[in-house]
Amino acid sequence: MFEEFKNAFQRYNNGHVQLIILNLAVFVVMGVVMVITTIGGLDALWAIIHRQFSIPAPFAEFVTRPWTLVTYMFMHDLRGILHILFNMLIMYWFGKLFVEYLGSDKLIAVYLLGGIAGGVTYLLAYNTIPFYVSQLGSFGGMVGASASVNAIVVATATLLPNYTFFLLFIGPVRIKYIAAIFVFLSFLGSVGENAGGNVAHLGGALMGFIYMKQLHAGINWGGWITITLDWFKDLFKEKPKVKVSYRKERGATKPPSEKGSYTQEEIDRILDKISEGGYESLTKDEKEKLFNASKK
Repeated sequence: MFEEFKNAFQRYNNGHVQLIILNLAVFVVMGVVMVITTIGGLDALWAIIHRQFSIPAPFAEFVTRPWTLVTYMFMHDLRGILHILFNMLIMYWFGKLFVEYLGSDKLIAVYLLGGIAGGVTYLLAYNTIPFYVSQLGSFGGMVGASASVNAIVVATATLLPNYTFFLLFIGPVRIKYIAAIFVFLSFLGSVGENAGGNVAHLGGALMGFIYMKQLHAGINWGGWITITLDWFKDLFKEKPKVKVSYRKERGATKPPSEKGSYTQEEIDRILDKISEGGYESLTKDEKEKLFNASKK
């Protein structure tokens, strides 16, 4: 099982599946820890561990655990399966569509930006709006990927508003209407039992909309996330131990490349780049090569 999940995680341009596997891994590990600490009578230890993943509403408490602005979006309610099940199903459907058009890097960026936006909205609401301030102390904190998932849903619907999903018992529905329903239900729930979670959903949805509008304008709000993650990936890549160099044979010269000429390897590399980062990630020269290749 571990090898199967490892292979699925390492598959190319597979960001939506990678995020699902990370969420499932955290759910399983934390579930095991919860059961062991409960049976062992270590409730205090479990509370300490859980607080590292749960974002608190009071700002004074949040500043003592600022990392929860990220960790909360990978943790789910362990009292049942429905919370993580619905989040992961929705992320798979919309994330797969998103990746086909814009690549994994941008999907992961939207997930993290949506989660951060949801957490910030949650903190602002519970520390500035009297209705929510009066509820402080009635719950321990917030967990869940719903804000991130809402960001992906709205971003995808903004990119492809008329794309159609076929829903069971309903039939074809354009995803802009699905996204609108999600946002409206979160708006209704912002005064319900899960008010904090629904407020975070709205923050994530707003970030998804803004992100896609900015991307249409040529501004990638998630570029810094991609650069940071690539830097971390490079830390764990194996460095070649032996440097191999090739000596050019005497008298051999490389013919000058003509404008518009290209090799199949270059075209394959450009296509791989589109799959990873979308068409807009290409340089002007790469777009020209791809255009010329399509005419032959």
